[in-house]
Amino acid sequence: MTSSADQLVARARRVIGRIRPAELAPVAAAGGLIVDIRPAGQRAAEGDLPGALVVERNVLEWRLDPSGSHRLPDVTSFDQPVVVFCSEGYASSLAAESLHFLGYREVSDLAGGYQAWRAWVDADRPAVSDDSPSAVEAEHHRSSA
Repeated sequence: MTSSADQLVARARRVIGRIRPAELAPVAAAGGLIVDIRPAGQRAAEGDLPGALVVERNVLEWRLDPSGSHRLPDVTSFDQPVVVFCSEGYASSLAAESLHFLGYREVSDLAGGYQAWRAWVDADRPAVSDDSPSAVEAEHHRSSA
């Protein structure tokens, strides 16, 4: 049986959560990871999301495996919330599904990806709420853009 890429994304979205830009701050505040899987060239062209952990897609599972020897220091356990994002929210759905199958219990992707976050910030609405460090970074990012 074969599947189209759209079918794979739809399947992934049945097992992961999807969040909006305004929902990133609570995830980070709870010790969760906001993970940018875009390739370096795409990050350079589009910009950065302040506070995101950059992990290119081809090494994602190794860097986020809490029991692995190649894990990143910020990775603590499969109970840690994780939000993955790409440019538009398609590849991140597949990546988040992979983390779900790796063992993460609370894994999501950012609906619309970096582009949705950027539009949220450019619309003069903070991507996060309150005076948290992420909110301050978002405000600084918006004013320097």
